[in-house]
Amino acid sequence: MAGHTGKFAITLGALLLSAQVSAHSHGHQLSEAEQMAAKGIFNDKDVKDRALSDWDGTWQSVYPFLVDGSLDPVFEKKAKSESGKSADEIKAYYRKGYATDVSAVDIENNVMTFHTGSSSASCRYDYSGYKILTYASGKKGVRYLFECTDSASRAPKFVQFSDHTIAPRHAAHFHLFMGNTSHEALLKEMDNWPTYYPNEMTTAQVVDEMLHH
Repeated sequence: MAGHTGKFAITLGALLLSAQVSAHSHGHQLSEAEQMAAKGIFNDKDVKDRALSDWDGTWQSVYPFLVDGSLDPVFEKKAKSESGKSADEIKAYYRKGYATDVSAVDIENNVMTFHTGSSSASCRYDYSGYKILTYASGKKGVRYLFECTDSASRAPKFVQFSDHTIAPRHAAHFHLFMGNTSHEALLKEMDNWPTYYPNEMTTAQVVDEMLHH
């Protein structure tokens, strides 16, 4: 399906922009254009459609790392670089952003499986195109949209990926927006963006990635 490139004007604070431009490389060499896109600077014409396979793998939520204090060094570092914000204020912001009961997500062959506690729900997802979001700061982002094909599934009907990438490339981590109402409603979600890193990464590796990339 051809990508949907309509702009979506959003009022967004600097903190969320900071969250959206967090660790990205995970050991992969990025071109200058890819680095700029990760910072929210790109031409709309350079945005390309992507397949769900770009997010294949088993992914873990970073929310437990926030809850147990492992990410405190990340928030302390941000507090030093973001004038007027304390580490506790930044942690509170990310606590709302990372919050989710979906502890892990498996993605393979266009099927997503969501793990919540001891239960799981799966669905095959079809691509619904992408949306380019233009923030109040002038920076931009792209969300890639997918829709569950099984009306009886307990998995989210609509999911949207944001991973600071605007063309086909396997994700290093991603923010996942999930809902059952519509893509339009989900595009308005700016406060809660559950974030996932590869399941094989240790807590220490995730912290290091956030601190140094």
